[in-house]
Amino acid sequence: MFIAMNRFRVMPGAEAEFEELWLSRDSKLNTVPGFVEFRLLRGPRKEDHTLYASHTIWASREAFEGWTKSEAFRMAHRNAGGTRPLYLGHPEFEGFEPIQTLKA
Repeated sequence: MFIAMNRFRVMPGAEAEFEELWLSRDSKLNTVPGFVEFRLLRGPRKEDHTLYASHTIWASREAFEGWTKSEAFRMAHRNAGGTRPLYLGHPEFEGFEPIQTLKA
């Protein structure tokens, strides 16, 4: 299993546009081998931004890397920036390999 996360610092007042951009896009994830699950997370609001994170679970690091090199990846990200600046800086990528998993 591999977990890929991107953290986005979204400018105040741009939250609705950012969310609509994600909610309305065709991510193509469900067509990619090794894709397990996706979540878009809204985090704390600070004075200069609201924190969001995309959280994707993959069967393996190799499956995630295959996605990043695919045509489906390019298609899903072609309009990712929106029509105006939405972010403070670039998204911050973080990749994780689970050490322990507990379930209910």
